[in-house]
Amino acid sequence: MITGKHGHARFCTIDAAAQASRLSGVNPSLKLRTALALTVLSVTARNPLVGIFLTAAALIIVVCLGGLRLREYVHFLALPVSFLLTGALVLLFEVTGERVEGLGSGFTMFGLWFFVTPETQARAALVTARALGAVSCLYLLSLTTPMPDLIAALRRARCPDVLIDLMYLVYRYIFTLTTMYHTMRDAAASRLGYADYRTSLRTAGNIYANLLGRGYRQANRNFDAMESRCFDTGIRFLENREKATGLQITAAIGLTLLTLSFSLLLR
Repeated sequence: MITGKHGHARFCTIDAAAQASRLSGVNPSLKLRTALALTVLSVTARNPLVGIFLTAAALIIVVCLGGLRLREYVHFLALPVSFLLTGALVLLFEVTGERVEGLGSGFTMFGLWFFVTPETQARAALVTARALGAVSCLYLLSLTTPMPDLIAALRRARCPDVLIDLMYLVYRYIFTLTTMYHTMRDAAASRLGYADYRTSLRTAGNIYANLLGRGYRQANRNFDAMESRCFDTGIRFLENREKATGLQITAAIGLTLLTLSFSLLLR
C-alpha cells in the first residue's frame, strides 16, 4: 500500500506501487508472459465483454491480491480512460456531406452531418473495451512488477543487450533528473521565483534550460566513470530469481484459458 502523497512523477509512483505490491515477489517472467497473452486476447476479441472481463480481473488481482488501494488504482487508470473516452466519441459518429434519411439520429456542424447509428455504437464499444482491457493488462504487469525485475525478465527473454542497457539508463535518469528538477524548483521558490504568473513562466524556462545542461553534464560524468571501470557492454544488477510456484503457474494458465474460452464463446 502506498502511503502519503504521490511521488515526484507519475512513473515514480507506479514504480513505488510495484515495489509495495504483495505480488512483487512473483516470478517476473511469468507475469510478463501472462500479461502479454491477455493483452493479445483483449485486442483480438470480437465482443466488448472480453475487455470488460479483463478490466475487472486486473482490478481484482492488483487491488485484492496485490494490496493496492482502490483509490490509487482508479487514479492510475483515470488518465488512459479519459483518452479512451475521447476516442470513443470520435468513433461514435458517422460523418456525411448531406443528410441521409434512416441513417440514424444526428446533427449538423460546419456543413457536415454527424450521425449515431447502431453500427457506430457497436464499433465504439468494441474498440474502447479492447483498449481498456489491454491497458488493464499492462497495468496488471506494471503495478505488480518493479522496473528492475521487468527489465531482467526482458533480458531472459533474449531482448538485445543494447535495448536492456538503454532501459536501465533511462530508468536511472528519470529519478536523477527528477531530483535535479525539484532541487532547482525549491531553490527558486525560496527566492520568490513564483511570486506571480509572469515570474513563474520565466522561472520555469530557466529551470528547464538549466536542467537540460546539467543533465548532459551528469551524463558525461557517468559515462566517463563507466569507461574508467572498463565498461564494454551489458549493465548487470541484482535480479529477482524467485521461481514460479506450481500454484502461480496454474493460476496464470487458468486465467489465460478462461479468457480464451470466454472470448471464443462470445464469438
